[in-house]
Amino acid sequence: MNRNSLIALACLPALLAAEDPKAELRIQIEDAAARPLPCRIHLFDASDKPIRPPGYPCWRDHFVCDGRATLQLPNGNYRYEIERGPEHERLMGKLELKGVQTLKLQMKRIADLTKQGWYSGDLHIHRPPADIELLMKAEDLHVGPVITWWNQRNLWMGRDLPRSALTKFDGNRFHEVMGGEDERGGGALLYFHLSEPLAITKAAREFPSPLAFANEARKKNKNVWIDVEKPFWWDAPTWIASGTIDSVGIANNHMCRSQAYPGEAWGKARDEKRLPPPMGNGQWTQEIYYHVLNCGFRIPPSAGSASGVLPNPVGYNRVYVHVDGQLTWEKWWAGLKAGRSFVTNGPLLLVTANGKMPGAVFTSTEKMEIKIEAALQSLDRVANIEIVRDGKVIESLKVDKPAEFKGSFTIPFKESGWFLVRAIADNDKTFRFASTAPFYVEVGKNKTRVSKASATFFRDWTNERIERLHAALKDEKQLADVLKPHGEAKAIWQALIEKANAD
Repeated sequence: MNRNSLIALACLPALLAAEDPKAELRIQIEDAAARPLPCRIHLFDASDKPIRPPGYPCWRDHFVCDGRATLQLPNGNYRYEIERGPEHERLMGKLELKGVQTLKLQMKRIADLTKQGWYSGDLHIHRPPADIELLMKAEDLHVGPVITWWNQRNLWMGRDLPRSALTKFDGNRFHEVMGGEDERGGGALLYFHLSEPLAITKAAREFPSPLAFANEARKKNKNVWIDVEKPFWWDAPTWIASGTIDSVGIANNHMCRSQAYPGEAWGKARDEKRLPPPMGNGQWTQEIYYHVLNCGFRIPPSAGSASGVLPNPVGYNRVYVHVDGQLTWEKWWAGLKAGRSFVTNGPLLLVTANGKMPGAVFTSTEKMEIKIEAALQSLDRVANIEIVRDGKVIESLKVDKPAEFKGSFTIPFKESGWFLVRAIADNDKTFRFASTAPFYVEVGKNKTRVSKASATFFRDWTNERIERLHAALKDEKQLADVLKPHGEAKAIWQALIEKANAD
């Protein structure tokens, strides 16, 4: 080998380094008092590829940190979006990285709902339990049950169960690591407050009935919480009719941060001509929930993101619950049960009616008037605030400022029914909204409004499900066992049709 060849070999490492020079990005995110602020970071290179640095909890297009992060990256152009749930501003920008560079930013609050007694939770989390505390702090989330058993997956197989699944941290945040999910042919039910997983790992797609596990869960713990993860699942009418359900997920994982899933997976499909994407799935979700309320079932709405399965960050879909005094795990769930809540994946919507929180029941022997007061703050533009009464929008109030509203209005009631307030953001990629839980009105002798059309809607849906099960299950004994709760549900819907007091 000649002298020139030796020189070329000696210079090769330097030449390679020059082609791919490394730089260091130091990220410092602080609150108004210059303290490190846990947050979520979406960082993209010039080709729009997300950066997922080692050593930080990452998922899809983002990672979280405690307010400080040091990244080794190639020199080049980057863009970032930094968030911390809906109560903080969204930071966005670009940078040209070369050598060692510090990105130091202050993130301001647009609201502090804890000062008014509101605390948020996400009921559908699939992230590693070891990461959950940082994930929750980065999203300013206060309640986070983690799904650790799910169909054939069970993180506790071969491991000792914890003495207590519940952990309190950071002063007033709580997570539980015994959440579960039964997701099969009829859809998905979520379980909380159990001390051990249900034995669902050997369940087939359609056998046994999900209600067999729900009944077992109630026997294990009468205070178990059972959530219908999405209302368009095929078994939803049967689950609702059974009386075993505690909440229904209307801010669910088909609503993602950067997209809305266009279909209903293996659930009951909507009419896409009437409800086209990307908003159609979210509108269908709400329509079904309104049918539930129209049949007299007072089931509060819930929210879940499915972070760890679908693209969402933890807490993207969340439910805020109002708690009097100091937050405790028990008080938060009691508030959710009472419907003192609102769900959101963006706008913050605080509403009272005659000075009372959502979930309130107003009674009168004759007609009455209810004064609604609403306050909105949002990172996204909201054009209108809508009042939904018995499933229909009866008022649409224009929001003059792009993302802020405060006002009041009065609605009369001559008969029993329900109402809620919602705000839908202007977003052409996903269904971003907020909705209060329902308020209920009881006037005269008929304390509950029952709609014939809504009961018929669920009766016919149950018939469709029964036909599908006949096609799916060939074992006669299994079929008879699974059909039993659907037959009972059909009878309940038929009885409601016959006793309906509204069209």
